[in-house]
Order: sequence, then C-alpha cells, then structure tokens
Amino acid sequence: MQNILSKISAFLVIFLAVLPEPSYAQADNLTLAKADSLFLTQYYSEAFELYEQILEEEQYYSPQMLLKMAYIKEGLHDYTDAMYYLHMFYTKEPSRSTLKKMEELAQVHRLQGYEYSDLQFFKTQFSKYYMRLLEAMLLIAVVTVTVVLILLRRGRRFDKPFKIGLTVYLLFILYYVNFLSLGEAGIIRNDHVAIMSAPSAGANWMATASQGHKVPITGEQDIWYEIKWKGEKAYIRKSNLLELP
Repeated sequence: MQNILSKISAFLVIFLAVLPEPSYAQADNLTLAKADSLFLTQYYSEAFELYEQILEEEQYYSPQMLLKMAYIKEGLHDYTDAMYYLHMFYTKEPSRSTLKKMEELAQVHRLQGYEYSDLQFFKTQFSKYYMRLLEAMLLIAVVTVTVVLILLRRGRRFDKPFKIGLTVYLLFILYYVNFLSLGEAGIIRNDHVAIMSAPSAGANWMATASQGHKVPITGEQDIWYEIKWKGEKAYIRKSNLLELP
C-alpha cells in the first residue's frame, strides 16, 4: 500500500508542477552541430562518437539524431545497434513505416522478433500516451471524489451502482499505475550466445543465438533474463542482452 501511495504522490507532484522545457548549454548545441556537419560530409564514425556522447552524457536525443545513428550502424553492419536506435526512434515517433523498416531489415539478415503487427503498433501508441491517459484519469478521479465529498456533507446520498462504479474506476487507476505492462524486450548483443532452459550454466542447452535477434523479456533472476525463445521459456545472461527502452 505504501508503494502505491508513493507512486501516486510522486505523480501528483509532477502533474501539479509547472516544469519548463530543458535548456541545453551552448557547448552541447555546438557538439550537435559539429556531429551533424560530420554526418553530412560522410565522416560517419566521428559523427557517431559525438552523437553517442550527447546521448550518454546529456540524456538528450532528437528523432533525427536517432535515425542518423541507426543509419551509421547499419552501414557498419552492426545490426544490433541499428535496430536499437530504430526502436528508440520508433518510441519517439511511432509509425507503421518504421515498423516495416525494422521488419525488412530483419528479413534480409534473418533476424527474429521483428514481425510487423497491428498489435505491436497499438502497444507503442498506447505506451506513448500512457502518462497523458493517467493524467486524465487522475484528474477525473480527483474532481469526482471532491464533488462527492461536498455533496455528502450536504446530505446527498448516492445509490449502489454509482458507488460500485466509482470504486471500480479507482481500483482500475491503481492497477494501471502498478500492474499494467505491455511487455519488455531486448536485443541479443553478442554472437554464439547460449540459450538455456534454466538460469544456470549447468542447465540444458536449448540453442545458440547470434546477435541482432529480438526476444521478449518475461522476468529476471540474478544474472539471467527469462525470455521467450521460439515460443518456449528460456534464459539468457544479462550481459548478452541489450534491454530496449
């Protein structure tokens, strides 16, 4: 219960605060401009180093920068990172064309886990607007509960269906905040990676995977991720999997 209240309290602080857009130092803008200049003149490795510096040090990126990073990695035949940056771009700018691009790239290089589907598109759209939906639901809840309390003080009585409906609505918000999950995924980052039947080096070997494959993450245990491999539960070392944001 304390965990639930802390999450709601943290959200309300963010929701009620007026936060300005982050401003970046002139030096950071110059770094980005320099990286873009290097990219246009086809100094791709040097451009990527600057883009990566901006991403890691400032935690700042634009969709255009992510596309350039994906383009550079694809040109270097590093399809793991290419897919990673395409995925980051997709979370910022969800589109069917990006899904198709990832699927086509996966087909050419025989990578699994990038199958295009309307469900995948819906999940990303839903994830993109997760906070906006939560804000709207919380606002409705706060207004409704406030009005109900005022009316109760004035002697108003509410029928049973209304009470049940309001209770279900509030419980749904708690579920939405704490338990709703659209699934996590990761990309195998190394070649000759062992896929095991249990979280142990002595477990039964299921397969050897190459880098670039995308797999659903269903759990974790110590140094292992629990994943789905060809429809079956399996395990992979965390060091061999690049978790998608």
